[in-house]
Amino acid sequence: MITLTYQELEELETSIKTLVNDNDLLQRKSSQEIIYQCLRYLENGTLRVASPKGEGPNCGEVEMRELSEWEVHPWVKQSILLAMKIRTVESFKWELEGNSKVLGQERVHAGVLGYHDKLDVRKDLANFGVRAVYGSIVREGAYVSKGAILMPSFVNIGAWVGLGTMIDTWATAGSCAQVGKNVHVAGGVGIGGVLEPENAKPVMIGDNAFLGSRVIVVEGTIVSEGAVLAANVSLTSSTPIYDVTTSDKKEYRGFVPPNAVVVAGTRVKSFPGGDVPIQCAYIIAYRSAKSDSKLSLNNILRETGIPI
Repeated sequence: MITLTYQELEELETSIKTLVNDNDLLQRKSSQEIIYQCLRYLENGTLRVASPKGEGPNCGEVEMRELSEWEVHPWVKQSILLAMKIRTVESFKWELEGNSKVLGQERVHAGVLGYHDKLDVRKDLANFGVRAVYGSIVREGAYVSKGAILMPSFVNIGAWVGLGTMIDTWATAGSCAQVGKNVHVAGGVGIGGVLEPENAKPVMIGDNAFLGSRVIVVEGTIVSEGAVLAANVSLTSSTPIYDVTTSDKKEYRGFVPPNAVVVAGTRVKSFPGGDVPIQCAYIIAYRSAKSDSKLSLNNILRETGIPI
């Protein structure tokens, strides 16, 4: 991470905003270097798409709590969109070493990997103390913090993955998604992304949260710190989340409270053709905010028997 002064940050923001509306200026090499520098700043944690209110996009590794108070920095998203605008699509491929040719055939079996895109994939994760298992892909312009573990998965441009977080097999962190520290993202989880409109809030996952297998979180939904989403929970900005832990009816949309334990459910809605069960979610318990996070999680899993 590089520390930017207030003046440097202001100059960078002004440059990006100017380039958005000036195609001629965008063709200059000096302008393109500014855009690529923004990508490097995103990769090393100097810039991020969202931050606590008033702290600015150069806040770095901060606690992901009180996420409803966070703000988006549209110009940082604009730098990503500009990079896509000035880049051309290219094919990249590389061959794996090994005895891969089959006798009597000319074609190579499973010996060539490749992709066709405008953006590169990161090859420097070891320098950041990240363990990236074969098959994990971190796209250019995404940040993955020290101690994170990536199983075969995909982290898109603009995303932030915090300290010690685990992204398990076939899970995805979409463009600009913000994932806190010590988060467990289980197999097949889909964390949605958003680049446009530039002022749209990304999905945000708070510190020490747990997302069970095949969970889906999209449309800027906030999962607060310490929350647990059981397997197959699917949350959009309009999905009703009912708190059934008290007799007082509470309903949330696009927001999971801190330490809430959420399971998938249905609610009946009437249509001309009959009553239909529509997807929703239920808060059935809360983790203890005072106890150790792993101990609290283990207790909740035993008490509720929820699938993860």
